[in-house]
Amino acid sequence: MTGVPPYQYGVPMELGLEGRSVVVTGASKGIGLAIAKAFVAEGATVIAGARHSSDALEALVATGRARVVEVDLGTVDGPGRLVAAADGPVDVLVNNVGFATPRVGGFLDVTDEQWQQSITLNFFAAVRATRAVLPGMIERGHGAIVNVSSVNAKLPDPLVIDYSAAKAGLANFSKSLSKEVGQHGIRIVDVAPGPVHTDLWLGAGGVAQTVSAANGVAPDDVAAGAVAGTATRRFTNPREVADLVLFLASDLAANITGTSVGIDGGLVQTL
Repeated sequence: MTGVPPYQYGVPMELGLEGRSVVVTGASKGIGLAIAKAFVAEGATVIAGARHSSDALEALVATGRARVVEVDLGTVDGPGRLVAAADGPVDVLVNNVGFATPRVGGFLDVTDEQWQQSITLNFFAAVRATRAVLPGMIERGHGAIVNVSSVNAKLPDPLVIDYSAAKAGLANFSKSLSKEVGQHGIRIVDVAPGPVHTDLWLGAGGVAQTVSAANGVAPDDVAAGAVAGTATRRFTNPREVADLVLFLASDLAANITGTSVGIDGGLVQTL
């Protein structure tokens, strides 16, 4: 966990995103919050979707460039209600919402309900939000959709077997749909982070603590093991993921679509 570079929110990258309308799902903390902050720093207007707001999101609202919509994105109509709350054209959709629960008891202990919860939030929330935003983007002939997948889409892990399957589906969905909507000026790209310095991994009840409790290994050792196979030997900073998302959402990436871009410190070692 050492060597994670500091980042200053509010330092713009000048990506030409000023005035763009951006919907971000799962924006109350972690990667989603970092993405929302970064778009605001670029002068975009952010509609931040989350089950519950957070102090950090409310601080973003105070800038005048963000609005929080409290919505359950795991419901059938939740993603659509979030998109509708934009109350106008949406230029960028970032499907970030998701969760991973370590299945320390193995595959046979994962219930149908747990499979359904994982697939609903990690996959169907993105499908539903995309379905809601596409008609407007097609009408205007412009738009970008960035799906936050995971390194586990390419590195399936039995510890997060349902999460891995859902994220693999999300990556396939991104590629498939990009072939249909590219002719309408709409790009769909997939970002695949490895371990990221967030509560999901390192917070109370996160992956490190859960695996630690099950195996009798110190949480710090679990975390160190997670990045031992990377070239950089460290967790990714959430802002590093956000910077990649912003670049891919910008017109600087105007001919990048239907691809998955990893940000994993070299964890995936195949070409």
